[in-house]
Amino acid sequence: MRASTTAAAPRIVIGASHAGVELALRLRQLDPDVPVLLLGDEPVLPYQRPPLSKSWLGDPAATPEALFMRPAETYAQAGVTVRSGARVARIERDARQVVLSTGEVLPYSQLALATGARARRLGGPQAEAMERAPNLHCLRTLADAERLRPQFVAGARLTIVGGGYIGLELAALAVQCGLRPTVIEAQPRVLARVAPPALSAFYESVHRDAGVKLLTGVQVDSFGFSADGRIDAVFWRDAAGHEGRLPTDVVVIGVGVLPEIELALAAGLVCDDGIVVDACCRTADPFIVAAGDCTSRPVPGHEGRMRIESVPNALEQARTAAATLCGQHQPCLGVPWFWSNQYDLKLQMVGISRGHDTVVVRGDMQSRAFTVFYLRQGRLLAADAVNRPAEFMLARKLVTDETPVDPDLLTDTAFDLKGLTMNRIPG
Repeated sequence: MRASTTAAAPRIVIGASHAGVELALRLRQLDPDVPVLLLGDEPVLPYQRPPLSKSWLGDPAATPEALFMRPAETYAQAGVTVRSGARVARIERDARQVVLSTGEVLPYSQLALATGARARRLGGPQAEAMERAPNLHCLRTLADAERLRPQFVAGARLTIVGGGYIGLELAALAVQCGLRPTVIEAQPRVLARVAPPALSAFYESVHRDAGVKLLTGVQVDSFGFSADGRIDAVFWRDAAGHEGRLPTDVVVIGVGVLPEIELALAAGLVCDDGIVVDACCRTADPFIVAAGDCTSRPVPGHEGRMRIESVPNALEQARTAAATLCGQHQPCLGVPWFWSNQYDLKLQMVGISRGHDTVVVRGDMQSRAFTVFYLRQGRLLAADAVNRPAEFMLARKLVTDETPVDPDLLTDTAFDLKGLTMNRIPG
């Protein structure tokens, strides 16, 4: 896939994301003779997003610089040119160039897309009024967090729409900062799309005990607005026809993200809930790769493709994409893993539980330290470890190897799981 290159045509990486930064730096390591240009549409250096909902928002003294992935001199020393506030308007594949919103044309020898994802918005007849409301927020970017932080104060009534990981992390942080949070979730339980009922029930209990009000199986029907355009109430309803009015001071929408695929679509690349790539991060264009949250990729052990929203996945895909552009074969075959911090609970997840037929809990949930294992046809498919880092590390190996496991051994806390990695049954 490596193209002929000239000094006038650098490799361009679109997207100053985790994937974009790793990709740009790795390209320079693998091939220091070709210049690399990293384009980010936000007006700051590339930064970490996970801390926004975990800690940064709750620290009034925290600065944007505390989130930066690398200081400016690191990019300069590596030979990566970073252009912040550079919005790409279109990709012209035939001419092998990108056009910025300013009209500036930038030729490329090879192109990498690491455009990430954006927060999903609520639609409906009130959409325009919602966009203008000064106390309605999403939490995806640094600008989002900076806009929310002055309102994220003790005593405020915070309504969080969405009971996924971001919503629950924000609720935990809100309690710790003295806010009064309510989480509204349309599904019958929190984490319904990613966790079994037992894990959902555990986190619901933890949050209620901490003072979070949870409304599950509830849809947001509309918002009430004050004379100055602020949202002062959330009106909800459930499937049984019950309705309610929830007074509020601040509203945060956390109903998932959408992949940033518009540039790729307009350029004629194949997209399906993400930019479609193979295991080597190749797109339909031999001069273009893609990595990170914007991609739909094959995942070992599962049919078809899926989009993986995690920093570890973004980093692994970035390394693969860089290798591909440099003519090396380094397919992305790692098992995805994730994490979520809420209160004193560190949840570490490995694998994709989709398609499991057996769920096994190891340990006592009441002790706030346990692991949930997911099996398919007797083989370990995924695991969620709460405050059990050693078991998580073992689970990563077991899931990667698709190890056959006796469920009774998993529930037996007297059995050392290391025995499964040392005495793996041939599959």
